[in-house]
Amino acid sequence: MSSFDPYAHVGLSFNPDGSLYRGFHKLQTNVNPEPMPGISTVSKDITIDDENNLWIRIFRPTKLPSNDNEVARIPIIIYFHSGGWIIFRPSDADIHKKCSNISSDIPSIVVSVAYRHAPESRLPAQYQDAQKAMLWVKNQVTVDNGEQWLRDYGDPSRCYLYGCGAGGNIVFNTAMHIHEIDVEPLMICGIVMNQPMFSGEKRTPSELRFATDQTLPLPVLDMMWDLALPKETDRDHRYCNPMVKGPHLENVKKMGKCLVIGYGGDIMLDRQQEFVTMLVRCGVQVEARFDPVGFHNIDMVDPARASAVMSIVKEFIL
Repeated sequence: MSSFDPYAHVGLSFNPDGSLYRGFHKLQTNVNPEPMPGISTVSKDITIDDENNLWIRIFRPTKLPSNDNEVARIPIIIYFHSGGWIIFRPSDADIHKKCSNISSDIPSIVVSVAYRHAPESRLPAQYQDAQKAMLWVKNQVTVDNGEQWLRDYGDPSRCYLYGCGAGGNIVFNTAMHIHEIDVEPLMICGIVMNQPMFSGEKRTPSELRFATDQTLPLPVLDMMWDLALPKETDRDHRYCNPMVKGPHLENVKKMGKCLVIGYGGDIMLDRQQEFVTMLVRCGVQVEARFDPVGFHNIDMVDPARASAVMSIVKEFIL
């Protein structure tokens, strides 16, 4: 595989200044608050930290549930997209579509976070962005002039962190430290991790078996971690391999209930199953849903799998 270019595989190239060029189709928001044919949600973008250009895309269903002619409050889902730390944004078509579907199908208010990319910002910058997003949501539901969709329709007592791929890693590392920050009146009721991203120095059987996988080959996985991890560290750093022994395991024990979704053809399958075992050993209430058939990100290309994931998540949340 010496001629394989992991950067080209995921559509990356270098700018003249050495930064990464990422070219993806952007989907504009639908900010019309009135229902439109074929549109199940409305969305808008809000900058929450100018210094780090941290922004969110917030979604709400066009048809809000009601009780006794009053609009019912719905769960708040803080969402972190996939992309191996280096690609995608809430404005990319696939991410926008997924969050729109979550918002309409659960139904829920979805806050999709545009956390910083690596290598321009290495870990733990993404974890810091997640905490800022969580605190921003908290502030919106506690002040009179807060963001209307959150203030008027969101239920702060039913807040969930949901992450896919690298986003799954982010919500895990964020959930470990919720007890250290004041997020009241938000109550983080659960953590959803869809094919969470982990690795390590010693190769696992699934990494070797799927080393030439078309979706996420091993050189791409290694490249992503090389760009994301703090310099002078390796893949056994706890950000990448939380199964290593260390004081962080005491924080794992304080986590709330978790849902972990995986597939038998995912190069990270063994890491994800080892991760579930670690959660159980730490006394975490965890539901593991592993489908023996399927590959990494299959739910982004297969509508039937996307529907199955939605059903699992909906059951976990509702």
